[in-house]
Amino acid sequence: MSGEATMTNGCSHPEPAPDLRLQAVVELAQDMAGALTPLEAVRAAAVRATGALSATMAAVSVWDRESGRLRVLVNHGDLAAGEEELPEDESYPVADFPEIVSYLEEHWSTGRLPRAWVQTAEDHPPHTADPHPAAGAFGQQRSAGLRRRGRACCLVAPIALHGRAWGELYLARAVGLPVFADADADYATLLAAQISAGLAQTERVADLRRLAFTDGLTGLANRRAVDARLESALKAHNRDNTVVSLVVCDVNGLKRVNDELGHEMGDRLLERFAQQLSLSAARLPGSLAARLGGDEFCLLAEGQKADEVVAVAEELCTRALELTEGEGVACGVASTGDSIGPVTTPDRLFRLADAAQYRAKAARAAHPVVAGRSHGPGLAPDPTVLLADAADPHHRADGRKPGQSGGRLGNHDRRRFRGAAHSADPGQLLAAVLAALDQGSERRSSHPADTLARLATVAETSARLLNAVGWWISYVPPGSQLMRTAQHAVYRMTSGPSGNKAQTQRAQIEAPDAVFDLGHYPTTLRAVRGGAFSLRAGASGNDPAEEAVMVVSGYRGMVAAGGANPAGGWLVELFADDSTLPLGQVASALRALVAVALAGPASPPPG
Repeated sequence: MSGEATMTNGCSHPEPAPDLRLQAVVELAQDMAGALTPLEAVRAAAVRATGALSATMAAVSVWDRESGRLRVLVNHGDLAAGEEELPEDESYPVADFPEIVSYLEEHWSTGRLPRAWVQTAEDHPPHTADPHPAAGAFGQQRSAGLRRRGRACCLVAPIALHGRAWGELYLARAVGLPVFADADADYATLLAAQISAGLAQTERVADLRRLAFTDGLTGLANRRAVDARLESALKAHNRDNTVVSLVVCDVNGLKRVNDELGHEMGDRLLERFAQQLSLSAARLPGSLAARLGGDEFCLLAEGQKADEVVAVAEELCTRALELTEGEGVACGVASTGDSIGPVTTPDRLFRLADAAQYRAKAARAAHPVVAGRSHGPGLAPDPTVLLADAADPHHRADGRKPGQSGGRLGNHDRRRFRGAAHSADPGQLLAAVLAALDQGSERRSSHPADTLARLATVAETSARLLNAVGWWISYVPPGSQLMRTAQHAVYRMTSGPSGNKAQTQRAQIEAPDAVFDLGHYPTTLRAVRGGAFSLRAGASGNDPAEEAVMVVSGYRGMVAAGGANPAGGWLVELFADDSTLPLGQVASALRALVAVALAGPASPPPG
């Protein structure tokens, strides 16, 4: 009870009030949620657990399966000789502590959470009401470690993640303090479960960050990553004159390949060029290779001489001409090491590189066009610089303000370079949908468990950003393989195989009443269990059953992602026609967004 003392091994100490322990659990969850890295998350867990259980020190360790060792990630509190707060190499053979594995095996067989247990320095059996036999058999290692470090007892709580042994939360008290009690073991079990939930959330956030800065098709960085890196590079340039160079490439002939050979061949061409771009980046240490969207790529280099970057771009153009089915690449280069005028913003360097690439494209040049190198003594300013400044007159290299005469370009030469981010970019999709989910949470504060509403926010926002034909959300009750439509929206009609729009419309209206046996749709079944997939009509390797359902409704492509929560299994599908942006590259992002929507309180669809 709050305010009363309990006796343990002849020592008295106040037992924390239940409301204070509950508050500590909440604070632990908040601290882990606010952590930016997994290491920050486990350190926050160790700090909170130390205070919550009146321990003198705490450690969080992970089971490294490859080495078979228990590796300490963080120590906190009164540390003994040789212990470090963030140890570089503190680990112990798991064979010395097999109770972790034994406890998790019990969890699998009984369905109960692995319970924490107490060990004393006197080699006594674990001080718990229901000790696990493995803990007593192997507690000698723990006891020896306690005596060696001058501690009286320890409390060990196994941590499970995704149903597997992940590691442990270890807490200790110094000699002279009370031994941990049964209530402490129960509470530590709860803390370990909360740490597991926090680690899972940290993993999801890390996945989202990775998706937000990675192109799904090629694995290169995306436009968002380039923007962040370029902002930092130009700060260094304006501070200490570090050379910053940007190479912008446009793969030639992609539309022809897509039209004549199919989008799969087009994707392969993009992937092969991405490999060549990565090789080029390796020639410039510290550079960043990225796909900006569609057929546009770039290479960002910092600290290398402009001539070195141009030489790498020359080699890239040569290798691009050797790609099967390709027609080479249009390549533009802009570097602060050349005569391009002051560069104070990322936008200006992008516009210069874009303008150079545009001129290379128009001239069908087999070599890079380099901004600032197309003029001679006594001649007019470089046409690439003029073209870039015409697109954005607020950054003129000649110092004139907008509206002043000189260096005019014909209207046919004007181009607005590097506009809004591509709508099919996973980073933009993540940002838009997460913002919509946040707004939806504020509006639905009285109904936080509305799973269908959260998924509808994901589907609707994604469909509008991608210009999809429509979206569908399906539901599978727990323990069932029968899937039915829970909610859908159609934004425009498509024509089915017969071209009869009325027939397609009837099929779309009747679809919500249809029930699908997932035993006949293995691809969808895998998605409902936490996967994702995309289809494009006529592509090789399609699941025939999945493609038949898509094509009969008049759609040309789709992307689907799903997952499960306590309410059941769910699937979100976006459908495409010929005017829809490419969907295949957003499958991973959609999967991550569905996982976010399924987290937290859950409810089945109405009816």
